Amino acid sequence: MSEQWQKMVSGQNYQPWDAELTAKRQQAKVICHRFNQTCPSEESQRRALLAQLLGQESDAHIEAPFHCDYGSNLKLGKRFYANHGCTLLDPAAIVIGDDVLLAPGVVIATATHPIDPERRAAGEESAQAITIGNRVWLGANVSVCPGVTIGDNVVVGAGSVVTRDLPANTVCAGNPARVIRPVE
Repeated sequence: MSEQWQKMVSGQNYQPWDAELTAKRQQAKVICHRFNQTCPSEESQRRALLAQLLGQESDAHIEAPFHCDYGSNLKLGKRFYANHGCTLLDPAAIVIGDDVLLAPGVVIATATHPIDPERRAAGEESAQAITIGNRVWLGANVSVCPGVTIGDNVVVGAGSVVTRDLPANTVCAGNPARVIRPVE
């Protein structure tokens, strides 16, 4: 892997328009496009495309349309389900536990850009891994920001923006998302 790839996956600043990174994103977009164009009844073809995208077999069930940056940085647990219109931007690892449900329109994004406009204009980017525990449910249009960890059994209310870690066994909502009550 290139120097820029190594920087990207390790959380350092990198140049996303590096030739190798651009080619890998393009490859993932082509696979996502094919996946999104398959008929829902073409289960074997959809599984093969998903395995190609992830670099491994998975029992995940993902509704079209689905989008990601690379696919190879996604680690999906058993019985993962993503409803229509989910986007997982994975320059850094997105590790998702077992029995996780994503409602329509969820965005999980590890990529971030500098606040400094000069560095941002120069194309600089970084990424921070996201970890989601087991038995988590993210409601419709939830956004999960870089570097966040969501504990086991968490429910995040629709439209929430998760900007910081959420503890296990809680119902959370808001912008930014905060604990509303424990899961009983």
